[in-house]
Amino acid sequence: MSEFPSSRLERSARIARTGLRVGTNYALHNLKNRFSGNGAGASSQSELHTNNARYLYDEFSKLRGTALKLAQTLSLDHGLLPEEFVDVMSQAQYRVPPISKALVRQIIKDELGGYPEEIFAEFRPEASAAASIGQVHEAILRDGRDVMVKIQYPNIRVSIGSDLSMAKLVFRRMVRSDRTDAYFREVYDKMMEETDYRHEGEQISQFAERYGGEHFAIPEHLPEYSTASVLTMTRISGEHIGDFLARDPEQEERNRYGQLLWDFFHAQINDSRTLHADAHPGNYMLCPDGRLGVLDFGCVKVCPDDFFRDYVSLLPLHLEGDREELWKLYIRLGLVDASSGDPDYEKSFFELCRKFGNLVISPYHARSFDFGDEEFSRTYKELVREATAQPQPRGTHHFIYVTRAHIGLYRMLMQLGAVIDPGDGKEQVLSWWKSRQAGAN
Repeated sequence: MSEFPSSRLERSARIARTGLRVGTNYALHNLKNRFSGNGAGASSQSELHTNNARYLYDEFSKLRGTALKLAQTLSLDHGLLPEEFVDVMSQAQYRVPPISKALVRQIIKDELGGYPEEIFAEFRPEASAAASIGQVHEAILRDGRDVMVKIQYPNIRVSIGSDLSMAKLVFRRMVRSDRTDAYFREVYDKMMEETDYRHEGEQISQFAERYGGEHFAIPEHLPEYSTASVLTMTRISGEHIGDFLARDPEQEERNRYGQLLWDFFHAQINDSRTLHADAHPGNYMLCPDGRLGVLDFGCVKVCPDDFFRDYVSLLPLHLEGDREELWKLYIRLGLVDASSGDPDYEKSFFELCRKFGNLVISPYHARSFDFGDEEFSRTYKELVREATAQPQPRGTHHFIYVTRAHIGLYRMLMQLGAVIDPGDGKEQVLSWWKSRQAGAN
């Protein structure tokens, strides 16, 4: 067990120390290659990224909160950090040391007005999951309902601004972009939302109303047992992807799981412009009744109308193969810089984006698509690696969390090796896009 270091001085010192070590590691590596006269070998560079990622994870997991969430976000979601950070930082989902049982009891008392044994019929003091900004406990209400109680670590919210300011200095050593401030502002705004559990409770209720039912299981938010720092919701039972795969399920079961994930993502292409943006295996489960259980609604992206329309337009324009319209679209999305002093680079980056986009939309060409196909997986990883090797990240800041949803979906489908029918999802996207095009004319 470990406590949450809440002192601003302590947190800032640890982040600064981490940044200094990471920066020194990169500087020494580059200096060594410069004097040796050799370019950095791929294996050497990859090992450096991996070692730095492990060090960042070890240090930031002690801090939990903003620093760890930021590292997770930038590495997993937008390709801002090297690909080697993905495997290491994915540990940030549910392998963070939990806070002590005594502190859990005190938080419940402070927030809900009584100790756990006074409020719940049963309360499991051991956390069932511990992540970057909070941990989850199983409980039973006095009316017999099974619930999950999410408890936020102390002082997370008040540390966001100072943590981000210090963390920005760390990541500037690895991320060079004139959009850095916009990226960090987006992360700041989203973290302020994620640390307001009342806001998350509202998102749970909205998603339950929109999507809960025959195919998707959404928990019920229980506001009478919730505050800004404690969130209680009904418990959904089932198998997370890791447990599901551990029992070596039949291909038919894999396909069902994958189809539900595919359908849930595409059901969100509508006028709400709202996406469940925390698409990782810990937030979904296959329920005993065959539905897809969807969990954790802290990270929900509500997109501006023009960005959402442009993002959805990527599919039809890639399907049509219209290079001229794609070029215009990429400029609007901030992927191509029309005023760049290096037009040749912009053209080459456009081709890389087009190649990656064509790969991403390749499932939509088929009546049945196998995400377990090794060639697809290999090409996908190569293109991600090539994109993250570019001199600076591209794209408007809205991409951070939308990409998190989309790329997270593909990662899970490849992990499952699922064979899915893309038809309904494709129709959902194209129908919405056509309706918006008609409305614009």
